[in-house]
Amino acid sequence: MTTTFETQRAALADVVAIPVTPFAEDGTVDPGTYRALLRRLLDGGITTLTPNGNTGEFYALTPDERRLVTELTVEEAGGRSAILVGVGHDVPTAVASARHARELGAQMVMVHQPVHPYVSQSGWVDYHRAIAEAVPELGVVPYIRNAQLTGARLAELADACPNVIGVKYAVPDASKFAAFARDAGLERFVWVAGLAEPYAPSYFSAGATGFTSGLVNVAPSVSLNMIEALRSGDYPTAMKVWEQIRRFEELRAANGSANNVTVVKEALASLGLCRREVRPPSRPLPESERAEVAAIAAGWSI
Repeated sequence: MTTTFETQRAALADVVAIPVTPFAEDGTVDPGTYRALLRRLLDGGITTLTPNGNTGEFYALTPDERRLVTELTVEEAGGRSAILVGVGHDVPTAVASARHARELGAQMVMVHQPVHPYVSQSGWVDYHRAIAEAVPELGVVPYIRNAQLTGARLAELADACPNVIGVKYAVPDASKFAAFARDAGLERFVWVAGLAEPYAPSYFSAGATGFTSGLVNVAPSVSLNMIEALRSGDYPTAMKVWEQIRRFEELRAANGSANNVTVVKEALASLGLCRREVRPPSRPLPESERAEVAAIAAGWSI
């Protein structure tokens, strides 16, 4: 186990929050509201933030907006949390974003899955290696959604780039995750359940020690209750939290996760915390479905 990135590794073994990116009435990023949402997460006990994650609508933001979101996150956190900046797109763009994160003082970058219709396994290694080698001082966390990728390829990447320290694994198959983690090296990486609270209990049972969360934007205490239970091996309590959030997460996952961000923003809007607007190809929740989301959020006694 590496000792070079101990602080970063510890930060990944936690609730890894993916903040939403709120928009103002004119459709631009709303810095004031974003800062307020970050403060709410920090005050709620969250210590790892991922600006420019999927819940932050990474692919709908312009390059300047992604830079702004990173800058706002680092400034607002002020050392209160670890910062794991989402980077991606073509290699030069991802490298520029990673270097920008490094300049601001972020500790890690999460590399979004390559957006390309043809991804070879060796090409996957080359893509991540180019980014990791550009920022050797930062911890690097591949975001894996490709069920075809083998654990041996991740091990190959880490052999070349020792700053690859963790994995956000988001293939919806706990058995495949268990095998992948062991093929890559269970103790070598920090394994983050990348499909959030619904998959966290099964992935923790197979070796994960952290999970990502979009729900945490709405109810930090709920996410923290789950990870505390999982850390102590109290799966009955973890599953009680699972039952509590089940319907909310089902709404997010419906129709191929079409409303993944939409439902989170709708819940925040019902609490008066941000506007509900999302950018295409996402779309705001229909009026007929908003009451159910509001009722769920209200029931969490936030």
